[in-house]
Amino acid sequence: MVPFDQAPPSWDAALNAAFCAGDERALAEAYRQFSPLVYTLALRALRDGAAADDVTQEVFIRVWRSRSSFDPDVARLPAWIVGITRNAVADAQAASSREVRKIRAAAELDPDPAQSAGPAPADVLADRLLLDGELEKLGEPQGSIMKLAFYEDLTHDQISRKLDLPLGTVKSHIRRSLSHLRRRLEVDHAAS
Repeated sequence: MVPFDQAPPSWDAALNAAFCAGDERALAEAYRQFSPLVYTLALRALRDGAAADDVTQEVFIRVWRSRSSFDPDVARLPAWIVGITRNAVADAQAASSREVRKIRAAAELDPDPAQSAGPAPADVLADRLLLDGELEKLGEPQGSIMKLAFYEDLTHDQISRKLDLPLGTVKSHIRRSLSHLRRRLEVDHAAS
């Protein structure tokens, strides 16, 4: 196994120069050589293959977009990519935590009938009806995705499998839908 801070023998100064100059073949070679390392690091940190795939893709997008900041005299390419990987993993962990908090906060509008001794208070029922109406306005597949997240308490991965949609698509729909719902609910509560 090659240490993280040393480039494999097949990665040389000419490839560094080609990479810095924007040669897509150098990016392809970097991906071929270093994506297994990036995926492994992401998988160890996130413990989710789909999330590790997303991070790997994000890392190489960042690598390509920020190639002008790569200086082979300061760091070898694998070390530079590992640094970007650590940042992307941290971003993915933070985004996942935010999504969980948003879903839990929104789910609090959906009381568990088994825990309530009687009928739901009028304001909770009104919020539930408002949320149902807003979910209907989202359209498809956003409405179905959010209903599965709110009412069936499914994870992103479970929703992805159930609706046969890519995980990244599900996450994007949830993120946009939560922003939309937050804006709509804030407007409604401000008006009342």
